[in-house]
Amino acid sequence: MRAFWSLLAVAALVLVGLAGAAAAGGRVILALAVPYAAFAVFLGGFCWRVVRWSRAPVPFRIPVTCGQQKSLPWIRSSRIDNPFTVPAVVVRMAGEVLLFRSLFRNNRARLAGERLVLGENKYLWLGSLAFHWSLLMILLRHLRLFMEPVPALVNRLEQLDGFFQLGAPPIYLSDIALLASLGYLIVRRFRDPMVRYISLFTDYFALLLLLGIAGTGMLMRYYLRADIVSVKQLALSIAAFHPVVPSALSPVFLVHLLLVSTLAAYFPFSKLMHAGGVFLSPTRNLANNSRSRRHVNPWNYPVKTHPYAEWEEEFREKLKEAGIPLEAEHAGNARTD
Repeated sequence: MRAFWSLLAVAALVLVGLAGAAAAGGRVILALAVPYAAFAVFLGGFCWRVVRWSRAPVPFRIPVTCGQQKSLPWIRSSRIDNPFTVPAVVVRMAGEVLLFRSLFRNNRARLAGERLVLGENKYLWLGSLAFHWSLLMILLRHLRLFMEPVPALVNRLEQLDGFFQLGAPPIYLSDIALLASLGYLIVRRFRDPMVRYISLFTDYFALLLLLGIAGTGMLMRYYLRADIVSVKQLALSIAAFHPVVPSALSPVFLVHLLLVSTLAAYFPFSKLMHAGGVFLSPTRNLANNSRSRRHVNPWNYPVKTHPYAEWEEEFREKLKEAGIPLEAEHAGNARTD
């Protein structure tokens, strides 16, 4: 039912886009008002989440590691898995962000009778890696719509992405990889009972929304060709804050733009925000040097203590009634003897 309601929500967005594209006022709202509002929500929400995370107190070193920590000189430490210096932390973070290093080492655990069996789970790592890198390539390719002249790097990336040419227009490998990885991630949530049990509406909604964006984008490129001149005119006018709505914008493009705007507005308040949170996670961005340096909590405040001698004096009579020996009297008798 969670997947059904998510699919229903994405389908409702598509219907809203098609209905808005059929009206003149709706085209202006979809092409201008919605993207500007979504960008404002995305920028404000992203900054709010980052500032909130950065202000969270982290008095102690709490990195999550899986290697030998640096201690005595004759004990070999793991410099990357258990970083001791800031450069080592940078290398470890680069492995996490660019290669999903910890996900690569993730194992699948299953109960076989009374035994716990661990197995490899590289398909999830491969699917996630393909999804994120293909999405990054697509975002970089879309920069050509917002810049004139188009940077040479963007043109080079587009040529590299479309080198596998079977016809016209060339098929982008990033499109195929994005569609295949999204399909795997969605099917995985249905096939694995444990993953299906913990999946929420938001998990399905994000995947189906991304699938809708990829589907409408590929539909415009390979079947229902969009007027790229009008699309670029709109993109440049939006970026320059002098908006113009060309009359040649197709309904499929307006649906695609609505889905992208929805994803942008939803991004800061969803699990997708891990894209920014990974850099601010104290379990990842701290050097594990607790054995060589003392880290004092800067927020420590004076605490009124209650020594045992004061506690014994406070409850002296009750302790005597209970027959519990008193330390003060015992010390006094020892001195007298």
